[in-house]
Amino acid sequence: MSAGLVPVLVEPVRRRAARRIRWRVWIRIFIALAIIGGITFGWRQFRRTRQIADLPTAAARRGDFLVIVRCRGELTARRSEQLTAPLDVPDLQIVWLAPPGGAVKEGEVVVRFDASKAQQDLKEKSAAFEQAQASLEQATAQAKITADQDNIDLSTAKYAVEKAKLEASKQKIVSVLQGEESEIDLRLAEEKLKVQQAALIAHRKTGEAKIASLQHQRDTAKRQVDIVNAQIAQMNLQSPLNGVINYMPNYSQGWMNAQPFKVGDHAVPGGVLAEIPDLATLEMESKVDEVDRGRINIGDSVVVHVDAFPERTVTGKLVSITPLTEQSFNEWPPTRSFRAFAKLDKPDPRMRPGMNAGADLVQTKIPDAISVPAKAVFTLNGKPAVYVKAHNQYVATAVSIKARNPDDVAIEGIAPGALVALTEPPKEKR
Repeated sequence: MSAGLVPVLVEPVRRRAARRIRWRVWIRIFIALAIIGGITFGWRQFRRTRQIADLPTAAARRGDFLVIVRCRGELTARRSEQLTAPLDVPDLQIVWLAPPGGAVKEGEVVVRFDASKAQQDLKEKSAAFEQAQASLEQATAQAKITADQDNIDLSTAKYAVEKAKLEASKQKIVSVLQGEESEIDLRLAEEKLKVQQAALIAHRKTGEAKIASLQHQRDTAKRQVDIVNAQIAQMNLQSPLNGVINYMPNYSQGWMNAQPFKVGDHAVPGGVLAEIPDLATLEMESKVDEVDRGRINIGDSVVVHVDAFPERTVTGKLVSITPLTEQSFNEWPPTRSFRAFAKLDKPDPRMRPGMNAGADLVQTKIPDAISVPAKAVFTLNGKPAVYVKAHNQYVATAVSIKARNPDDVAIEGIAPGALVALTEPPKEKR
């Protein structure tokens, strides 16, 4: 082969090899792009599936739907008694207290004061009373002895007078001189009788005055003993009813340092030491907004949720509503509200006055209604709708609303038990 033909033959071979190389490169690029696209598509599908799977759902419930007015308030006791320190007992120091917040029964001692000084006073007053009683008895006995002696002397004087009269009556048959002596003896006997009568009266009045004085002293000592006994009796404060004991703040150290009464504190006579509410009269006191007043009536059912016991609900009846509104300046603009009181049917023994609670005042009841959580209802094209889970997607379903509550909504348009989304699903999977 000639040298001129070699380049002509080699050139087509080179072009074919270059084309094969370019095709291989394009094929590899295509395969890489396909793999990347597949991975991206799969990742997006995985994310969408996870988003759908992770959506919170709730099941539509069938049952009685309560249309309520939700309020907040606290537990109160309709009946409550206060324990006060005795008025006429000085230097009251607490030496024992019933456990605060504990249950107490009627007649049970809940507060004891230091009675040692009063008991010492009682011993002294009792001794003075016994001495006064002994002096009175002695004076009474002496007066009786004096009276008996005076009566004997009086009888003797009367006998002497009668005897003198008898002797004087003999003056007609005896000598004149002897008759005059008999007259003199009669007058002396009569004077002695008068003196004895006067002495008897004087002794009686003196004895009566002395006895009256000693009786007054005895009665005064007895009153002092009774006063001390009464003070000692007041050293133990008893519960006037069945309830729980709540001790009041002690302001003796100032308002800023006030603490509930404790052992060792001194009480002011007449001061309030504790309060005992009757748990059997527990009520729910709620604050009802002015706009909701027309939706409730006395006799409505009430469901109470105590914050301290979220797992427990207590039923009751609305028994009273304040006729006038109360204005609150804690918010701006100021709000107006009513006070509603509900009697609890069966209060929990753990409930105490002052506990915060929520109250659902039942306005009406819709029987056999289908309800879903309020956040499961969305607005779609200006109408209410829910997203019902069907297989691996959520289907927008139009519904009609029968009633609303703060947490739930009674609707029509879906079957009971259907799972509805609580958040709006991704648009691609609606």
